[in-house]
Amino acid sequence: MSNPSSTPAESPLAAASGQPYRTAFHFQPPQNWMNDPNGQMWYNGVYHFFYQHNPFGPFFNIRMHWGHSVSQDLINWIHLDSAFTPIDPFDINGCWSGSATILPGNKPIMLYTGIDSENRQVQNLAVPKDLSDPYLKEWVKHGGNPVINLPEGIQPDDFRDPTTTWLQEDGKWRLLVGSQKDKTGIAFLYHSDDLVNWSKHDSPLHQVPGTGIWECPDFFPVWVDSMNGVDTSVMNPSNELKHVLKVGLQDQFKDYYVIGNYSPEKEHYVPEDELTLSSLRRDYGRYYASKSFFDPVKKRRIIMGWVHETDSEADAIAKGWAGVQSFPRSIWLDKNQKQLLQWPIEEIEMLHENKVSFQNKKLEGGSLHEIQGITASQADVKISFKLSNLEEVEELDPSWDDPQLICTESDASKKGKFGPFGLLALASNDLTEQTAIFFRVFQKNGRYVVVMCSDQSRSSTKNGIDKTSYGAFVDIDPQQDEILLRTLIDHSIVESFGGGGKTCITARVYPTLAIGGDARLFAFNHGTESVVISELSAWSLKKARFNKEKPSGVEIDNMTMMHT
Repeated sequence: MSNPSSTPAESPLAAASGQPYRTAFHFQPPQNWMNDPNGQMWYNGVYHFFYQHNPFGPFFNIRMHWGHSVSQDLINWIHLDSAFTPIDPFDINGCWSGSATILPGNKPIMLYTGIDSENRQVQNLAVPKDLSDPYLKEWVKHGGNPVINLPEGIQPDDFRDPTTTWLQEDGKWRLLVGSQKDKTGIAFLYHSDDLVNWSKHDSPLHQVPGTGIWECPDFFPVWVDSMNGVDTSVMNPSNELKHVLKVGLQDQFKDYYVIGNYSPEKEHYVPEDELTLSSLRRDYGRYYASKSFFDPVKKRRIIMGWVHETDSEADAIAKGWAGVQSFPRSIWLDKNQKQLLQWPIEEIEMLHENKVSFQNKKLEGGSLHEIQGITASQADVKISFKLSNLEEVEELDPSWDDPQLICTESDASKKGKFGPFGLLALASNDLTEQTAIFFRVFQKNGRYVVVMCSDQSRSSTKNGIDKTSYGAFVDIDPQQDEILLRTLIDHSIVESFGGGGKTCITARVYPTLAIGGDARLFAFNHGTESVVISELSAWSLKKARFNKEKPSGVEIDNMTMMHT
């Protein structure tokens, strides 16, 4: 592949032609169904992205395959044939989610869930057929599969999604598998000398009653004082590292995480706060089954998550596809050590063009300011809001402890004092359609409370789609700090990052009027108090390149990525 920045850019609105909801820079397969991200890794100069894929239609099918695409920059992708197909007794009814591990000696392996011939979920091992193949197109399933069988007392459909393995000083590998028993969510811990013969530890790494099955667990270390990522096997003292446990709660269809301390000697994990339905989330919008991996080249941890559709299966069939991945995000521990921060990876700057910017723009109450000069349906926007006269902030109703309820009851049309203020994305000329991303500021018990909302209630004039509004609290003090918002707009997906990445909300929308060149973008303030945009920078984004594999015999570094 050649450096994509040296290849001609396509028309910014290419995605809108004939397929108005197909994204321009978010990952999608050419067609049909996609859900969980699987097995991401960097290997010998190439990023690999695997994913749950039904190649036979744009709808879920239990007999999943593993789609496979490769990239040199996580922006432009080459689509390959399926890596795993359900053809063996241990996965004949589906190749479900799993994770990659790079072993010492630079050898990748994959562990994944198979649905066997008796519809039991078991864990399987696979390795690349040819390590000299830069794409690792072919994989060989281990002859002794399954390497981990269903535990006694666990239902056959409640045991799945092995994590990346980690190596400890005793020379043994560990991994987690998600499960449940009697509605108690469980992360089973296994250990092995050789990655083939696995033994279950006497007790789970962690479990929480009443949370239901834990899907797609993710367990990894983070530095307490650095934005750099950490390889999963690093086990430094607890004053240097903390460990994150993220699980997907199927009953909620949401990803939750906790931060805590892991003792490898005792095989014990103690979260600083117990995992509940009020725990921190990687994203408070339309986002699930996220998976992280360590990028050894840029020393960062990257996550992607499944952004699922909110329209009907009939709509998906008409489109010919369903499912999008979130834009890759770097992830690290906040300085206060209370939560993770997330931010679009720096490679997005390869797509930037037509920058517009301004400073110190006062937005009076009830005002709109159009952001012109960029492609509003395909954009990256950064905006900083400065507030004053905060003595006049409204008191938050004590019963309003659910930010999503606040955002639903007080949508973008409801006037407050400080807020709503933010962005109107994918807005039509008459504002009939708009996806509003905004903040409200309150006081409660003598402290400021900042709520971030993503309001989809007016996102489309179309009926029969989910227009849920999402919301979350943002841990910032508006008296001390400006309120920061970054939003990625990509035709039918709006990803927003509040407070420098403290709060993320992803929206999946289907405008009928605000499509392509007809979409507009505004900064707005519908509160009674004025706010100041201290700085705004916005860019049009070029279309990323997604193509099918080139003919064999062409070296990877000589490939030119052209859209097909």
